[in-house]
Amino acid sequence: MASCQPNWNYLGLEIRKALVIAAERDREQLDLKNLKFIFCNANVSLEPWLKCLPIDCLKRVSIQFPDPWFKRRHQKRRVLQPELLVALANRLDLGSELFIQSDILEVIESMTSLIQASGCFNRFEDLNGIWAEENPFSIFTERESYVLANGLRVYRALYIRNAKPTPELSKLEYEFQALEK
Repeated sequence: MASCQPNWNYLGLEIRKALVIAAERDREQLDLKNLKFIFCNANVSLEPWLKCLPIDCLKRVSIQFPDPWFKRRHQKRRVLQPELLVALANRLDLGSELFIQSDILEVIESMTSLIQASGCFNRFEDLNGIWAEENPFSIFTERESYVLANGLRVYRALYIRNAKPTPELSKLEYEFQALEK
């Protein structure tokens, strides 16, 4: 995406250091100055970093094929948690985008439930059904290409930041816990 949109800056976050090193090597070979990869845990490291950004700086966030953490006791490790969503909503200006996709229905449904419970985003509805059939950015991740090549389904949703204020974190956590049960 960075090569297709040279006027945008892109930041990729990854929790596996080996993937960050490989991605940075590819970025250097492509000489992309508008792209950077960071090794971090988004649920630990991202919120303090986001607080340093001006509100109108962040225009799009995409969460693509996050680790599913199937066991109930591990689901607290899923990337989109109430704390992260509140931090993102506080930094995404009116009209900014939040794009999510996964090949696991349970994971995407959990993310959409949380996003909708926040009230901070309006879902950009696809006319063909509940899940967007096409990737709106027409650039595929390696996982997305693999899933599609194997005839499997990719679930996608695009949200637009609305003017509603960010909910209190404790209220959103309570609502999300009720939805997850």
